Amino acid sequence: MTSPESPDLSRRGFLAKLGLLFNVGVVATLSAPILAYVLSPASRKSNAGYESWVPLGSLDHFPSGQTRFATYRNPVVHPWDGETADIPCWVRNVDGKKFQVFAINCMHLGCPVRWFPQSNLFMCPCHGGAYYKDGSRAAGPPERGLFEYPNKIEGGTLLIHAGEMPTPVSRACNKSELVVIDS
Repeated sequence: MTSPESPDLSRRGFLAKLGLLFNVGVVATLSAPILAYVLSPASRKSNAGYESWVPLGSLDHFPSGQTRFATYRNPVVHPWDGETADIPCWVRNVDGKKFQVFAINCMHLGCPVRWFPQSNLFMCPCHGGAYYKDGSRAAGPPERGLFEYPNKIEGGTLLIHAGEMPTPVSRACNKSELVVIDS
């Protein structure tokens, strides 16, 4: 019979403890990202970036009756974002006092739309989607108009509310109601 001080038992005990330590390390390594994700809302200092008004530029940059390309800096930016934090948009000066600011993404699959002043249409090169100058759907596969950012004018500068993402369920999307016809 072996005694508790025998070398075989201590080796077995050592390996059991080493295996347990290894398993605890693996569990801790795998659970750290999950815990960080779950606890991230509590650790955020503020969501002020998501609720900010971002300047697009002076009103002089957007002549009356024209649609111009503009960019703004994402209000929720990280140092490693670089140029990807510059977000493009289309600015339409309707009458010198009223502006419309559209996301550059097509509402079908998100391809960047281009403005064609000759035809007064926004066109999507991917699947032939077309939008009127007011951002409403003209033709093609998109089911709704372009995403429109809420905007305001302060001190001669055009500002947009950039906290929302251009998605189909956003409140700033084309506001026309869908009508269901019963047969």
